[in-house]
Amino acid sequence: MLQRRQMLLASGMSAMGAWGAAGMPVPAHAAGDKTGGDPLGSLQWPTLREQYLENAPVRFTDEVIVRTPAFADDAMNVPLQVDARALSAKGGGVQRIFVVVDRNPVREVLDFEPLQALPMLSFRIRLEQASPVRAMVRTRDGQWHVGSVQAHAAGGGCTVPGASRADGSWKTTLNQVQARIFNNVIDGSRRLRVRVMHPMDTGLVAGIPAFYIEQLELQDASGQAWWKLGLYQPVSENPLITFELPRQGPQEFRLQGRDNNGNPIQAEVRA
Repeated sequence: MLQRRQMLLASGMSAMGAWGAAGMPVPAHAAGDKTGGDPLGSLQWPTLREQYLENAPVRFTDEVIVRTPAFADDAMNVPLQVDARALSAKGGGVQRIFVVVDRNPVREVLDFEPLQALPMLSFRIRLEQASPVRAMVRTRDGQWHVGSVQAHAAGGGCTVPGASRADGSWKTTLNQVQARIFNNVIDGSRRLRVRVMHPMDTGLVAGIPAFYIEQLELQDASGQAWWKLGLYQPVSENPLITFELPRQGPQEFRLQGRDNNGNPIQAEVRA
């Protein structure tokens, strides 16, 4: 985990209901403001910034959009969409998107390198309590651009076992992959939707150690990476993640990865 944090320093969204989104320039804040000027007023923000961004330049901005329902019915499956396409032509383009939840017991959620994909994705997370959710986007010039949203759910999503853990079905489906490419969903793109069967245990349930997908990568036939993804425990069970690829490009890909116990993930992905 420490190594992955150090690296940071260098799905589906249908039927979402009402959306929330936040982002604005960093406001001037009075001396003694313990939130560090956070537009959502979170006391956790200064610690998050110090832990993950150190002294790198950072700004809050509406060019990074984070969407979630006004209230999620299931705290173990809270939909999120992150859209940083507005930064595609700024600062050399988007290098990394890092998603965190201020008040989750495990704050890190997802670490996305778009590479040749569009800088946006959709997925679902576990939410322990109402909390700001951050998409911290780094452009290639070293600037961090932060979009935030306040997420609400009944709570407790990180501290109860998932359905496949409760009934034991994860043993027969572990790391099975379902993937499909859709054409012309967003202008100029192809949509890739990937589901990987995995219990995504947080390690916060008695007797169940942390067990989660750690890494995924999409490669073309030549072995060139189109995107790279690091995952953490708060990503929901059996992750369903939606990516946007350029409209033109290979018709065949290979998905590969592993979980934190070293179990491999491999699948062919065809248009």
